[in-house]
Amino acid sequence: MISLKDLDKVQAFKELSDEQLAAIQQFCVKQEFKRGERLFKEGDAADYLWLVVDGQVDLRFELPGNRPSTDETTISSFEADEQKKRILGWSCFIPPYKMMLSAYCVTRTCSVIQISRQSLLDLFDQDPLMGYRVMSYLIKVLGYRFQQFQNELAKCKGHGILNSW
Repeated sequence: MISLKDLDKVQAFKELSDEQLAAIQQFCVKQEFKRGERLFKEGDAADYLWLVVDGQVDLRFELPGNRPSTDETTISSFEADEQKKRILGWSCFIPPYKMMLSAYCVTRTCSVIQISRQSLLDLFDQDPLMGYRVMSYLIKVLGYRFQQFQNELAKCKGHGILNSW
C-alpha cells in the first residue's frame, strides 16, 4: 500500500490534510511495468488518475497503421524522484473521458499508482475543499502542458516541419 508520506509528495495533494490523504489512500492501487510496456493507450477509457512513483513514463501519440510507437513520438516524459511523484491521466476529469496519448515505461521498471476517477469524485462530493485543491492544481498542470505544446508547435513551424495551419 502506498504511504501517506508518498501521497504527500504528489504536488496535487500537497495542500491536503493527513485525513484527506488517508481518504485517497484507500483507493490507491499500485502497479509495476517493465521497459517497453504500455500503461494505457491513446483512446482508452480514462477511468484513472495515474501517479508515477518510481521510474520514467513517456507520453506518446500512436502512429497510424499499427506501427510501433517510438521515442520520436514522445510528447512528454515523467520521471519520479524522491521529492515529487508525477501525475498523469487528467483526461479522466475531462469529457469525453478518453486518454489523449499513450503511456510507456521507458526505464527498466516503473511503479505507478492508479486512483479511480469515480472514487475521487465521490470524495470531492463529500469534501469540496479537497476537490477544489486537487482540481486547482490540475488546472495549473493543464495550462503548463498547453504552454509546452504551443512552444513545441512553434519550434516545428520555425523549422518548416509544419507546412500550414
